[in-house]
Amino acid sequence: KVLAELFEGVESETPYGGRAVSWEPLGSAWLKMGARRRREKIEPSGARAIETATAETRSDPRLTTGRVLRFGGGDWRIVSGETVGGRAILNLERIR
Repeated sequence: KVLAELFEGVESETPYGGRAVSWEPLGSAWLKMGARRRREKIEPSGARAIETATAETRSDPRLTTGRVLRFGGGDWRIVSGETVGGRAILNLERIR
């Protein structure tokens, strides 16, 4: 199992009219990691390789799409998830 920190991005406007994102800590969660996979993602700027993984943990309302789990030296965005019998199955995407 891996202990991960949970963060939520909070947007604010800069004095010059730009946007800034700060990461607010929301707590932590123990994750049972599944297999990691690499795949190609097509974006308007072109194709890029991304890393995906699944993780299982206790159901927690804070584990929502768009939030970030930080563990093992990397940040993983929660792409989707479902709750089955008190367990949350999360689909994660590595942020580069």
